[in-house]
Amino acid sequence: MAEAERITGTPESGAGSGAESDAGSEGGRPAEPERGESRGKRRIPALLLVALVAYLLDLGSKLLVVAKLEHHAPVEVIGTLLQFEVIRNRGAAFSMGEALTVFLTIIAATVIVVIFRIARKLYSLPWAIALGLLLGGAFGNLTDRLFRSPGVFEGAVVDFIAPAHFAVFNLADSAIVCGGILIVILSFRGLDPDGTLHKD
Repeated sequence: MAEAERITGTPESGAGSGAESDAGSEGGRPAEPERGESRGKRRIPALLLVALVAYLLDLGSKLLVVAKLEHHAPVEVIGTLLQFEVIRNRGAAFSMGEALTVFLTIIAATVIVVIFRIARKLYSLPWAIALGLLLGGAFGNLTDRLFRSPGVFEGAVVDFIAPAHFAVFNLADSAIVCGGILIVILSFRGLDPDGTLHKD
Protein backbone atom coordinates (compact mmCIF):
# COMPACT_ATOMS: atom_id res chain seq x y z
CA MET A 1 0.00 0.00 0.00
CA ALA A 2 2.73 2.41 0.95
CA GLU A 3 4.60 1.37 -2.17
CA ALA A 4 1.52 2.09 -4.28
CA GLU A 5 1.04 5.51 -2.67
CA ARG A 6 4.69 6.29 -3.25
CA ILE A 7 4.45 5.36 -6.90
CA THR A 8 1.18 7.22 -7.54
CA GLY A 9 2.19 10.23 -5.41
CA THR A 10 5.46 10.90 -7.17
CA PRO A 11 3.97 12.20 -10.46
CA GLU A 12 1.41 14.36 -8.66
CA SER A 13 4.07 15.86 -6.50
CA GLY A 14 6.25 16.47 -9.55
CA ALA A 15 3.32 18.01 -11.45
CA GLY A 16 2.53 20.28 -8.54
CA SER A 17 6.12 21.24 -8.24
CA GLY A 18 6.29 22.01 -11.96
CA ALA A 19 3.11 24.09 -11.81
CA GLU A 20 4.44 26.03 -8.89
CA SER A 21 7.70 26.53 -10.74
CA ASP A 22 5.86 27.73 -13.84
CA ALA A 23 3.73 30.08 -11.77
CA GLY A 24 6.77 31.32 -9.94
CA SER A 25 8.70 31.94 -13.11
CA GLU A 26 5.74 33.76 -14.66
CA GLY A 27 5.09 35.81 -11.60
CA GLY A 28 8.79 36.53 -11.15
CA ARG A 29 9.35 37.96 -14.62
CA PRO A 30 10.86 41.42 -14.50
CA ALA A 31 8.39 44.17 -15.30
CA GLU A 32 8.63 45.65 -18.76
CA PRO A 33 10.25 49.07 -18.83
CA GLU A 34 7.89 51.97 -18.89
CA ARG A 35 7.40 53.71 -22.19
CA GLY A 36 9.27 56.86 -21.20
CA GLU A 37 12.28 54.99 -19.80
CA SER A 38 13.07 53.42 -23.16
CA ARG A 39 13.74 56.88 -24.57
CA GLY A 40 16.11 57.93 -21.82
CA LYS A 41 15.78 60.76 -19.33
CA ARG A 42 13.47 63.71 -19.64
CA ARG A 43 15.23 66.81 -20.88
CA ILE A 44 13.40 69.41 -18.81
CA PRO A 45 16.58 70.46 -16.91
CA ALA A 46 18.35 71.07 -20.25
CA LEU A 47 15.40 73.12 -21.51
CA LEU A 48 15.36 75.24 -18.35
CA LEU A 49 19.14 75.75 -18.41
CA VAL A 50 19.13 76.94 -22.03
CA ALA A 51 16.15 79.18 -21.33
CA LEU A 52 17.83 80.68 -18.25
CA VAL A 53 21.08 81.41 -20.10
CA ALA A 54 19.22 82.99 -23.02
CA TYR A 55 17.07 85.06 -20.68
CA LEU A 56 19.97 86.30 -18.53
CA LEU A 57 22.06 87.22 -21.59
CA ASP A 58 19.14 89.16 -23.04
CA LEU A 59 18.27 90.89 -19.77
CA GLY A 60 21.88 91.76 -18.98
CA SER A 61 22.55 93.14 -22.45
CA LYS A 62 19.44 95.33 -22.32
CA LEU A 63 20.30 96.72 -18.89
CA LEU A 64 23.82 97.50 -20.10
CA VAL A 65 22.91 99.22 -23.37
CA VAL A 66 20.12 101.26 -21.75
CA ALA A 67 22.53 102.48 -19.07
CA LYS A 68 25.44 103.17 -21.41
CA LEU A 69 24.08 103.83 -24.90
CA GLU A 70 20.55 105.23 -24.74
CA HIS A 71 20.35 108.87 -25.86
CA HIS A 72 23.85 108.58 -27.30
CA ALA A 73 25.14 108.30 -30.83
CA PRO A 74 25.25 104.75 -32.28
CA VAL A 75 28.37 102.75 -31.47
CA GLU A 76 30.10 101.22 -34.48
CA VAL A 77 30.97 97.55 -33.94
CA ILE A 78 31.96 96.69 -37.53
CA GLY A 79 32.05 100.08 -39.16
CA THR A 80 28.62 100.97 -40.53
CA LEU A 81 27.82 97.30 -41.20
CA LEU A 82 26.95 96.62 -37.55
CA GLN A 83 26.16 99.18 -34.88
CA PHE A 84 24.68 99.26 -31.40
CA GLU A 85 21.81 101.73 -31.18
CA VAL A 86 19.08 101.65 -28.53
CA ILE A 87 15.55 101.63 -29.96
CA ARG A 88 12.36 101.28 -27.91
CA ASN A 89 10.13 98.93 -29.92
CA ARG A 90 6.43 98.49 -29.07
CA GLY A 91 5.95 95.97 -31.88
CA ALA A 92 7.06 92.41 -32.52
CA ALA A 93 10.53 91.20 -33.40
CA PHE A 94 12.40 93.42 -35.83
CA SER A 95 10.06 96.39 -35.15
CA MET A 96 6.99 94.86 -36.80
CA GLY A 97 3.39 95.32 -35.62
CA GLU A 98 3.81 98.33 -33.34
CA ALA A 99 0.04 98.81 -32.99
CA LEU A 100 -0.46 95.33 -31.52
CA THR A 101 1.51 95.53 -28.28
CA VAL A 102 -1.12 93.99 -25.99
CA PHE A 103 -1.93 91.27 -28.52
CA LEU A 104 1.77 90.43 -28.91
CA THR A 105 2.11 90.20 -25.13
CA ILE A 106 -0.72 87.65 -25.03
CA ILE A 107 0.92 85.66 -27.83
CA ALA A 108 4.23 85.57 -25.94
CA ALA A 109 2.49 84.32 -22.80
CA THR A 110 0.64 81.67 -24.84
CA VAL A 111 3.90 80.46 -26.39
CA ILE A 112 5.37 80.02 -22.90
CA VAL A 113 2.37 77.95 -21.77
CA VAL A 114 2.57 75.74 -24.88
CA ILE A 115 6.28 75.12 -24.33
CA PHE A 116 5.66 74.00 -20.75
CA ARG A 117 2.94 71.61 -21.96
CA ILE A 118 5.30 70.08 -24.53
CA ALA A 119 8.01 69.78 -21.87
CA ARG A 120 6.01 67.11 -20.05
CA LYS A 121 6.87 64.65 -22.85
CA LEU A 122 10.31 65.99 -23.70
CA TYR A 123 13.03 63.35 -24.13
CA SER A 124 15.01 64.85 -27.04
CA LEU A 125 18.04 67.02 -26.25
CA PRO A 126 17.93 68.94 -29.58
CA TRP A 127 14.27 69.73 -28.94
CA ALA A 128 15.16 70.82 -25.40
CA ILE A 129 17.71 73.27 -26.80
CA ALA A 130 15.27 74.61 -29.40
CA LEU A 131 12.43 75.04 -26.92
CA GLY A 132 14.82 76.52 -24.36
CA LEU A 133 15.85 79.21 -26.85
CA LEU A 134 12.20 79.97 -27.60
CA LEU A 135 11.33 80.07 -23.90
CA GLY A 136 14.25 82.30 -22.93
CA GLY A 137 13.60 84.68 -25.81
CA ALA A 138 9.88 84.85 -25.12
CA PHE A 139 10.49 85.56 -21.42
CA GLY A 140 13.06 88.20 -22.33
CA ASN A 141 10.73 90.27 -24.48
CA LEU A 142 7.75 89.56 -22.20
CA THR A 143 9.70 91.06 -19.29
CA ASP A 144 10.08 94.29 -21.26
CA ARG A 145 6.38 94.37 -22.13
CA LEU A 146 5.39 93.89 -18.50
CA PHE A 147 7.84 96.17 -16.70
CA ARG A 148 9.03 98.89 -19.08
CA SER A 149 7.24 102.13 -19.94
CA PRO A 150 4.65 103.17 -20.94
CA GLY A 151 2.89 100.52 -18.84
CA VAL A 152 2.05 96.90 -18.07
CA PHE A 153 1.31 94.85 -21.22
CA GLU A 154 2.25 97.88 -23.30
CA GLY A 155 5.94 98.19 -22.49
CA ALA A 156 8.41 98.86 -25.28
CA VAL A 157 11.01 96.19 -25.97
CA VAL A 158 14.63 97.33 -26.00
CA ASP A 159 16.32 96.64 -29.35
CA PHE A 160 19.93 97.58 -29.97
CA ILE A 161 21.60 95.32 -32.58
CA ALA A 162 21.47 97.34 -35.79
CA PRO A 163 22.93 95.71 -38.91
CA ALA A 164 23.11 97.83 -42.05
CA HIS A 165 19.97 97.69 -44.22
CA PHE A 166 18.12 95.54 -41.67
CA ALA A 167 15.74 95.99 -38.74
CA VAL A 168 17.06 96.58 -35.22
CA PHE A 169 16.70 93.59 -32.88
CA ASN A 170 17.94 92.12 -29.59
CA LEU A 171 19.29 88.85 -28.19
CA ALA A 172 15.79 87.61 -27.32
CA ASP A 173 14.77 87.98 -30.98
CA SER A 174 17.91 86.09 -31.99
CA ALA A 175 17.15 83.26 -29.56
CA ILE A 176 13.57 82.98 -30.85
CA VAL A 177 14.68 82.87 -34.48
CA CYS A 178 17.42 80.30 -33.79
CA GLY A 179 15.01 78.14 -31.80
CA GLY A 180 12.44 78.33 -34.58
CA ILE A 181 14.97 77.37 -37.24
CA LEU A 182 16.15 74.41 -35.15
CA ILE A 183 12.55 73.22 -34.71
CA VAL A 184 12.01 73.32 -38.48
CA ILE A 185 15.18 71.28 -39.03
CA LEU A 186 14.20 68.71 -36.41
CA SER A 187 10.71 68.42 -37.90
CA PHE A 188 12.09 67.84 -41.39
CA ARG A 189 14.38 65.14 -40.00
CA GLY A 190 11.41 63.42 -38.39
CA LEU A 191 12.51 63.82 -34.77
CA ASP A 192 9.67 64.38 -32.30
CA PRO A 193 10.01 66.04 -28.86
CA ASP A 194 9.53 62.66 -27.17
CA GLY A 195 12.70 61.39 -28.84
CA THR A 196 11.01 59.13 -31.39
CA LEU A 197 11.45 59.24 -35.16
CA HIS A 198 8.47 59.36 -37.48
CA LYS A 199 8.22 58.76 -41.20
CA ASP A 200 5.70 60.55 -43.37
